[in-house]
Amino acid sequence: QRILRLAEMCRRLETEEEKVLPFYPSSLAEREQQDVRRILAASPNEPLARAVQDYVGLERFWQRFNKAKLEEKALERARAALANRNRHLRELLQQYLAGAVLSHKVSRDPPPL
Repeated sequence: QRILRLAEMCRRLETEEEKVLPFYPSSLAEREQQDVRRILAASPNEPLARAVQDYVGLERFWQRFNKAKLEEKALERARAALANRNRHLRELLQQYLAGAVLSHKVSRDPPPL
């Protein structure tokens, strides 16, 4: 109940894009989606299925949660890639500066006879 109330309160803070298209499109074919709707519309016979029916309201929560986790993982990968690129650029900069110092030092020394 608490999660559902918080979800309702957070609905106000959603961006327009999230309100219009909050999740990624389904990968199911149209026929598969119709089968899913038909199965969900039928009343469950098994006790476990009846218990799960009580938690259908949490489906949006889990969709949002999973979307947030996917975005978090994508950001972690992007951050790791940027850190790797930053390390590589620092190494290149150190090599360049070492070459510049060496070249400057050579130009200051008088030529040997």
